[in-house]
Amino acid sequence: MLIKTSYRDVPTKANGRAGTIRIYIIEPNVPEYPEAKFPGCVVFSEIYQVTGPVERFGGNIASEGYIVALPSSFHEFEGPEAIPYDTEGTDRGNKYKVEKTVEAYDEDATLAIDLLASLPNCTGRIASTGMCLGGHLALRAAFDSRVLATFCYFATDVHSATLGKGQSDDTLIKIRNGDLSNKGEVTMVFGKQDTHVSRDGRSLIRDTLDEAGIAFTFLEVQAQHAFIRDESSKGRWDAALTRSLFGMMMELFTRAVARDLGPRVGGGGKIEHVC
Repeated sequence: MLIKTSYRDVPTKANGRAGTIRIYIIEPNVPEYPEAKFPGCVVFSEIYQVTGPVERFGGNIASEGYIVALPSSFHEFEGPEAIPYDTEGTDRGNKYKVEKTVEAYDEDATLAIDLLASLPNCTGRIASTGMCLGGHLALRAAFDSRVLATFCYFATDVHSATLGKGQSDDTLIKIRNGDLSNKGEVTMVFGKQDTHVSRDGRSLIRDTLDEAGIAFTFLEVQAQHAFIRDESSKGRWDAALTRSLFGMMMELFTRAVARDLGPRVGGGGKIEHVC
């Protein structure tokens, strides 16, 4: 399916500070079907904002028949342009990551979901996904009941609860308290050679989801961090594994988001695959 790209600049007000977030939109381009409607998907990026690899990832989802929203996460600190995949860019992104508040991250997610839901060609059925920092943000987006399925790639800082300013987030606490219960299905993917999330950290995330009764799939694959990044991956990109997992993600989104199966009745809990 052909796609087109645009953006919206949306007002923000988290922490009492007025600002603007740029949210890129990639969507199917089907002018011959003027009344076509599509489900939505929020794609949360790494610490480098919306880079070429992230845009291509979002474009692949859009070509499957989704309206994709890609928020620029660090709008409080600089413009929406991509941050370079170099030492200076990495240091800058990591600095912003712990200077931005969790409240502001959550507002960005809500604004992206609101934007998708407001579009006349969106069905209002929403998915979320992301990688690295964005994997954690996609998981937090799943607390919003409008998000019907979530696929998180190597989500950082979940196990350590160190997202955002003060490095003391409440993601696992909210899951334990039931904030994710009876909501969308979740898939978490981690590389077993990922030095950002230890084996104990992965087990903590898996056990927390399991004990909370969340409908989830937990995948541990033979890969390093950033293995889906097709540019500046420092030799970690695994194209074949990336394609396979993209297929799994689209199966989840097609089943849980694109199709309206009605409310879930029973059948929750862990759906675990360990590779």
